[in-house]
Amino acid sequence: MTSRTAILAAAVGSLFVLAAPAFSADDQNSEKCYGVAKAGKNDCAGGAHACAGQSKKDASAKEFVKLPKGTCERLVGGTLSPAK
Repeated sequence: MTSRTAILAAAVGSLFVLAAPAFSADDQNSEKCYGVAKAGKNDCAGGAHACAGQSKKDASAKEFVKLPKGTCERLVGGTLSPAK
């Protein structure tokens, strides 16, 4: 790897390190929004699986994505609580 490539790789890598806190799952300015996640795009475990990205259908009422507070209730089908 040339020094130019190494510098470029370090610069790009530092962007991810700096951006990580902005997208933290524990951010106090975000909330879980159920019923709006696309298949395979959920943020965390659901009733039928244990990992993010494993939802099987769009807009499942048991799957969520993290969104900025106040956004979920403006989305069609979005709710702050999971289906029972």
